[in-house]
Amino acid sequence: MTGEAKLAADTPSSKAKGSNSKGPALDPKIAPPAQNHAAQQRFWAMALGSAGVVFGDIGTSPLYAFRLALAQASSHGGVKVDAVMGVVSLALWALILVVTVKYVLFLMRADNRGEGGVLSLMALAQAAIGRRTLAVFVLGAMGAALFYGDAVITPAISVLSAVEGLKSVPALGGVVSLSVVLIVSLVILVGLFMVQSRGTAKVAVFFGPVCVVWFLAIAALGLLHVGHDPQVLLAISPSYATAFLAHHGVIGLFVLGSVFLTVTGAEALYADMGHFGRWPIQAAWLFLVLPCLVLNYLGQGAFALQMVRAAHGQPVGDVDWFFQMTPAVLRMPMVVLAAAATVIASQAVITGAFSLTNQAMQLGLLPRMVVRRTSEAQAGQIYLPQINFMLLIGVILLIAVFKSSDSLGNAYGLAVTGTMAVTTSLAFIVVYRGWRWPLIAAVAMIGPLLTIDLVFLGANALKLLSGAALPLILGAALFAVMATWVRGSDILMAKVQRDTPPLDDFLAILAARPPHRVPGTAIYLTADPTHAPGALLHNLKHNKVLHQKNVILNVETLEVPRAPEAERVEVHPINDDFSRVTIRYGFMESPNVPKALIACRKQGLTLDMMSTSFFLGRKTVVATARGGLGRWQDRLFLMLAKNSANPTDFFHIPPGRVLEMGAQVSV
Repeated sequence: MTGEAKLAADTPSSKAKGSNSKGPALDPKIAPPAQNHAAQQRFWAMALGSAGVVFGDIGTSPLYAFRLALAQASSHGGVKVDAVMGVVSLALWALILVVTVKYVLFLMRADNRGEGGVLSLMALAQAAIGRRTLAVFVLGAMGAALFYGDAVITPAISVLSAVEGLKSVPALGGVVSLSVVLIVSLVILVGLFMVQSRGTAKVAVFFGPVCVVWFLAIAALGLLHVGHDPQVLLAISPSYATAFLAHHGVIGLFVLGSVFLTVTGAEALYADMGHFGRWPIQAAWLFLVLPCLVLNYLGQGAFALQMVRAAHGQPVGDVDWFFQMTPAVLRMPMVVLAAAATVIASQAVITGAFSLTNQAMQLGLLPRMVVRRTSEAQAGQIYLPQINFMLLIGVILLIAVFKSSDSLGNAYGLAVTGTMAVTTSLAFIVVYRGWRWPLIAAVAMIGPLLTIDLVFLGANALKLLSGAALPLILGAALFAVMATWVRGSDILMAKVQRDTPPLDDFLAILAARPPHRVPGTAIYLTADPTHAPGALLHNLKHNKVLHQKNVILNVETLEVPRAPEAERVEVHPINDDFSRVTIRYGFMESPNVPKALIACRKQGLTLDMMSTSFFLGRKTVVATARGGLGRWQDRLFLMLAKNSANPTDFFHIPPGRVLEMGAQVSV
């Protein structure tokens, strides 16, 4: 077990610092809109924006969800009336219970100072408990890992389902083969990933309007067919859903797994809360997205009932209900609109993967990666080349292996249901420990929601042999990466602390035996400000000099999205020669050390960057035969450490002002 990699062990780490929130905070960004005209304009602009970014995924589910569920329900004997009514009823109540009740009415109140998402909730749960616990870490890491499975599958299944609509265009006839569908889908997706480095700020303004047109179009399409067969309106009664499940046994569970595809993307309601605010998202869902989705699913059901009645008792096979119910003259425009909507849905989930990775790095779950800002005006516009490349490879492999949206549908649900179950479990910790609800009240609130998640999870687990194992394998691999990085970093930190003296003791030695002094300021970045930084020790050992002014700099990551500016920088003078500076960031922020150091002037510490040098400890990690993480984890940790981004880039430190002091550490 040998090998080596370079790691900045003495650079700042994510030191958790919690929030004292005891209930659902009402952030100013998500307060109800004021009655004045300007406030109303801002409110509806945010609601319009959320229609594209937040609801792109769930909004394109009608392309494949109803078709896959009805195909499962009709696998023996063709499409029948009870199957149609049962599937429509299940779809409607999934939207009501999972999205509306769980996310819109409840979980969106469990915000971390206005931010949502599984890692925000994990940070909130850790703050509620007061420390990092294994259970909370495992839940958070599992949820984040499964999200990447969603991020790979969503672009593939969405774009494939839209391009497959070309087969229904009469003018194209038999020209559109499987090869054509795959090639067109790959061209669209590869192009999408290729433009990520340029950012989406210029085109994002069109996301909302395009998706609003999409929602209105699918609503009109559904309403057209509901008028032809109003019987489908009876499916609003939950009795059809319960009767279908009661009479179809295991088949009913398979159908339930496919029905869950109607709510994929619901996590975006929660994860994107910080970008748009709770009230705009809720308004967009209740007054636009939900009614349009309900009308479309009712319309697809009505069209299927029409087909069954027109068959006069003859078996009706599986068809592409969404595009077939579109008038022939409008199919090509609908395919183009669907492709645009699925590209927007894919863009939203790719951006979400970038944001989640940035949060994971700040919270110490992943090694540092290169983060590039693609917009100076919008803080959330970031690009991570490594994540973009891995997602692209994953999407290409998925399309090459599964080849159709039907096959991908079997793999889709498990990743999403797993993330939802994790979110609900973390919400219980927040409600019980953070909001201090009585145990009975917390169980009464969370219990039914978790039960629904587990039922859907079990239903999707039945498809393990049909592709559902794929997101589990991907999630397990990413969880192993996170667990290895966290444990390896903890071991490395403990090793460094054992090998370096406490800062107070070291300064006493310096006072007794002062070294040669040189003009200027030296800033030593360290993860542990209570011990002498390794870079300081090596500078004295090799250069035998000490600067006139020395700063021990530590960067903390708080368990809140953004650190208050009043608490951003804290300066503690130690003696005439040394000061300790702490810079704090939230897990949604990207560190910029030179910019933050400007605030030191207000606290009596003036730094001239032209005469300031940054000293970084650069550790070469070597695996040993004893201790460590184990054979394969040692190798994984060394690989992650070796490929970790340079701290100079991560903290935006001018490269010309940086000196790296190397050392070798065994773990």
